[in-house]
Amino acid sequence: MTNKPDDKDLPATKHTPGVSLQVEQLRRQAEKHVRRKTMEPAEIPVTLSPEEMRETIYELQVHQIELEMQNEEMRRVQNELDRLRERYFDLFDLAPLGYCTLSKKGLILEANLATATLLNTTRSALVRQPFSRFIHRDDEDIYYLHFKKILGTEDPQTCELRMKTPCGRPLWGQLTATRAMEKTEPVCRLALHDITQRKEDEAERKHLQDQLLQAQKMESVGRLAGGVAHDFNNMLGIIIGHTELALDEIPPDHPVFENLDEIQKAAHRSADLTRQLLAFARKQTVIPLVLELNDLVKDMLRMLQRIIGEDIDLEWCPTSEPVWVKLDPSQMDQLLANLLVNARDAIKGVGKISIRIDSFMGDHTWAAKHPGASPGDYVLLTVEDNGCGMNEKILNKVFEPFFTTKEVGKGTGLGLSTVYGIVKQNNGYIDVDSQPDRGTRFNIYLPLQSLPLSPEKETAFLEIKGTCHETILVVEDEPVILKLTTRILQKQGYTILGAATVKLAMELAEKYGENIHLLISDVIMPEMNGRDLAKKITAKHPHLKCLFMSGYTADIIAANGVLGERTHFIQKPFSMKELTDKVRELLTAQP
Repeated sequence: MTNKPDDKDLPATKHTPGVSLQVEQLRRQAEKHVRRKTMEPAEIPVTLSPEEMRETIYELQVHQIELEMQNEEMRRVQNELDRLRERYFDLFDLAPLGYCTLSKKGLILEANLATATLLNTTRSALVRQPFSRFIHRDDEDIYYLHFKKILGTEDPQTCELRMKTPCGRPLWGQLTATRAMEKTEPVCRLALHDITQRKEDEAERKHLQDQLLQAQKMESVGRLAGGVAHDFNNMLGIIIGHTELALDEIPPDHPVFENLDEIQKAAHRSADLTRQLLAFARKQTVIPLVLELNDLVKDMLRMLQRIIGEDIDLEWCPTSEPVWVKLDPSQMDQLLANLLVNARDAIKGVGKISIRIDSFMGDHTWAAKHPGASPGDYVLLTVEDNGCGMNEKILNKVFEPFFTTKEVGKGTGLGLSTVYGIVKQNNGYIDVDSQPDRGTRFNIYLPLQSLPLSPEKETAFLEIKGTCHETILVVEDEPVILKLTTRILQKQGYTILGAATVKLAMELAEKYGENIHLLISDVIMPEMNGRDLAKKITAKHPHLKCLFMSGYTADIIAANGVLGERTHFIQKPFSMKELTDKVRELLTAQP
């Protein structure tokens, strides 16, 4: 039996540089095991032969070398692990994505620098904070749903939601999370990707797509309106003309007078409706003139004040210098009247409407932000009210034809669509800014024109009363309209030469050319358009004045070369007074 050695008799534990705490713990456990073995009684040989001594020493040397080699390998592996761990933490901290670990209760256990940067805080402020604190209130349900799924499955979960930061910066995040185990507790490994720019681009793309669809929808309505305009106008012209002739031949107390009067009013309302549709479709027949906008609006102020009533203050802010635009004067009447009626209806009781004119230079940046606009110099016409305003849903439909928020019977829904059509027809741009209870502002951009050498004004007309004696050649391929026009003008005392074909018109012009004072011709006819017919006849009779009429839309009429600034034109359907006044105006005008 040998004496049990004390702990102090055993060699002390050496701390090898580079060996981890875990390796040292293993070494201490081995030493305890040696101590226990040493303390146990054992039979120790009293003597060893030299050969046995040599073998024992050899074995000990081999084991020592083997242990040293194992220790060296352990040190090498540990150093490699330390290097990889440092590299991992470098990648973890410097990664462009946010990475963090959440406990099963949703608390942040660790987070990298990118997470702190995205959430606009420090890493220390994130630890032990609930991650839900940084989720937008309206998207918390999305977060909790996915977090619950993560803890219940090993499949990765991805979601996109709005987040909030201490500074209030808007942030859209894409969260990709997986489940992991730390010790015996499940945790959530989460990657946070900032997708704010992508979401903004998607929103902008959707906005542009909505605008395109809106433009296509409005263009479709315009094509529909233009497609039926010709036939509809011809029918209305027949109704209006024959009703007026009948009313002119019976006394007001006649039993059918009231009925005919109602028919006439309905026909005129239908004609107005058609004009509004064509204005929206940018196919209204107009003859634009270069006009000074300040003077044009100023002349309308009294009429506009009557429209809105005395309870509403009308503020007028012109420019200090003249500004010139090109459009039909009647279109500006329509535009402002519709805008002010809309503003008036938005004001309950006392209110204010302002009309301002400014110069505006639209650059490429402005045009890019306003689809449909082009860079250039504009005259900016602003109409603003302090009424009830509009929400986003109404704003998206405000220019649609037949859309109205008014009660049934109090609005056609064509007022603002007419404004839209007029602006577009004159190569302008219109936008609207409004919020509920904060009023509405319409901005209308009309191309700025150069100062005309001789400002154009409407021709003054002084009707000459008395019996008319001139001869008029009327060319119209619709027999009913030809007959109606002939009856109207003959009733005024004119001598009428009627022709339903171009061939007959040429023959009558050849026969009575010197005695004909005025040519009235339809624009679109089967054999030859009215413009070419007029050229042929006036080539031989240059004194002849010409008046064109049509029920077609402006684009078709313009394609036939009729809509010029010095061209005289009357749009179907027209009333007896409109026709006779126009004819008298031409016949009495100076050459």
